[in-house]
Amino acid sequence: MSLAKNVEFLRRLPKLNGFNGFGAHRSMLEPGRRSPIVEVTGFGSNPGGLQMFSYVPEHLQRGRALVVVLHGCGQTAAAYDLGAGWSTLAKHYGFALLMPQQQPSNNANTCFNWFNPEDTARDHGEARSIRQMIARMVCDHRIDPHRIFVTGLSAGGAMTSVMLATYPELFAGGAVIAGLPFGVASNMREALNGMLQSPSRPAGELGDLVRHASPHKGPWPKLSVWHGSADRTVNPANADEIVKQWLDVHGLPPAPMSEGIVDGYPHRVWWNADGETIVESYTITDMAHGTPLGMADNDQRYGEQGAFLIEAGISSSYHIASFFGLTEAMSQRKVAAKEASDPVPQPAPTPARTPDIAVALQPLTTVNRPAKPVRPSPRTRIDIGAVITRALTAAGLMK
Repeated sequence: MSLAKNVEFLRRLPKLNGFNGFGAHRSMLEPGRRSPIVEVTGFGSNPGGLQMFSYVPEHLQRGRALVVVLHGCGQTAAAYDLGAGWSTLAKHYGFALLMPQQQPSNNANTCFNWFNPEDTARDHGEARSIRQMIARMVCDHRIDPHRIFVTGLSAGGAMTSVMLATYPELFAGGAVIAGLPFGVASNMREALNGMLQSPSRPAGELGDLVRHASPHKGPWPKLSVWHGSADRTVNPANADEIVKQWLDVHGLPPAPMSEGIVDGYPHRVWWNADGETIVESYTITDMAHGTPLGMADNDQRYGEQGAFLIEAGISSSYHIASFFGLTEAMSQRKVAAKEASDPVPQPAPTPARTPDIAVALQPLTTVNRPAKPVRPSPRTRIDIGAVITRALTAAGLMK
């Protein structure tokens, strides 16, 4: 690293404590408001020394899904939950929530150690602790192993990249908000350089970092990437590097297959041969470092403003849940309910069919006679006329 970059590093290093600004959100919550997440203990050896919090609503949708949410520096799991609205979403759409929490004894700013090799290797440190928490949730709540997702903000976003790379077989998808690609830092200096400069790397090099992180050979998780264009904490160029990394992993072209505007912001999409969206990115124009908040498509608001939780007119949490496929069941139920409430056309009444005289007289046909007819005694002799009269009356042919 050049002398100039060393000077810049030393100048910016104290500002890492600025991440404690996240903690201000704790005091900005409405009085009396509490997150419903609860602490869970006894989830394994916990080599990363993390805390486990979870929320499981009373009613889980069929094919029980789990979303792992990783908070940013200076935050608690509960504060980020209320700020981003994840437990409200979980209750509304019926999925389980896991929120690991960093401890000051591991990182003074309570950042996940996304740049520490001891915490970012498969089956080691914090990555393994989160893996153990997921195993506990799957066991306790019968989670569908094909419907596990992970998302996070800032250091939590970078740790999301770690989990997707080190345990790709575990996740169906992920979402990184204001984070960094996997494997671009192995110490504090490289981490700060990546945050400030985000040097461009060849796509193949970035993809290899993911491919070499586990023995997994595919299929790979899908990914949603979010970043504010005015972010001065984590360089927005990191979003492009994350996209580049996972496009290479999926073998997708650099050019987006679709570009559009969602809630006023640029949205790029890449899909596979089956037409399924595999990678997408949102650029939140003029937004600083944080999680974008706003009204969701269902006219609901999830989360509330605070430090690094920014009103932007778009609900990232809702759109991420939709990207994971977690809002579809509710939409389908609403359609079914509407159809059930609509008047059902009644078929025109059909005239009653005239009974078949052959059926009405069936007791007298040879089909129902015994093989060897028995001559009835005078007391049991059948009144043929009476039977025919009853049959014709039943057929409506006489009164």
